[in-house]
Amino acid sequence: MSKHGHVTIQPNLLTWARERAGLSLDSLANKFPRIPEWEAGELQPTLKQLERFAGAVHVPIGYLFLPEPPRESLPIPDFRTVSDRSITRLNVNLLDTIYLCQERQAWYRDYARLHRFAPIDFIERAKLADAPTEMAKAISMRLNLSMDERSRLPDPAEALRRLMAQAEEIGVLVMVSSVVGGNTHRKLEVREFRGFALIDSLAPLIFINAADSKAAQMFTLAHELAHLWLGESGVSDAEGVNAPEQEIERWCNAVAAELLMPRA
Repeated sequence: MSKHGHVTIQPNLLTWARERAGLSLDSLANKFPRIPEWEAGELQPTLKQLERFAGAVHVPIGYLFLPEPPRESLPIPDFRTVSDRSITRLNVNLLDTIYLCQERQAWYRDYARLHRFAPIDFIERAKLADAPTEMAKAISMRLNLSMDERSRLPDPAEALRRLMAQAEEIGVLVMVSSVVGGNTHRKLEVREFRGFALIDSLAPLIFINAADSKAAQMFTLAHELAHLWLGESGVSDAEGVNAPEQEIERWCNAVAAELLMPRA
């Protein structure tokens, strides 16, 4: 730190942190008028300014003192595609949401172990070679949801509520939100992801992006249930019901479609 209270950091760390959060220089200009000079290496921020900047771009302040930007990746497989191409950029809101869900999953796993809960037997029960129609029947039976009952549900919102309740009844942690950790300034974008599944024999977890429509959320829940039966963690396709290139996603989409609207 200099005698004027400025800290010495690599300017490219500031650019990396800003771009990681998906923010432009203009979007931060009101809070940080000197940010172009910081990123150009013409001026260094004070520690207080750096702390505020780290909060604005949702990055641990320690990262900004590294010699170069860290290489980050999603901690679970990424099955998302846009126009049949894999998404390569890292979305910080998605990343932080996965971390939060992993923390909650770890807490519940410890709770389950403490109380000697039996492992959930449907995890990894399915294989890609299994017919989606038969697997959808098996999932429907386990959820105790008959076609007759589903046909009497009044609307997508009630159908979603019922499907979530039955999933939780069989031991699945279902989390639904449209923001990161209750922070209303960090909204989750449907165009980025619709949901994900975290596999665990004691605490399987499904997250659903609540920014989506109720009907789309219901499809995401059914899709992620197929992921649990298959035993594959992953972030679901950003284009939803469009069949992407990945075989796993095609299979999960087929199971979800059959689960929600059987051909029969």
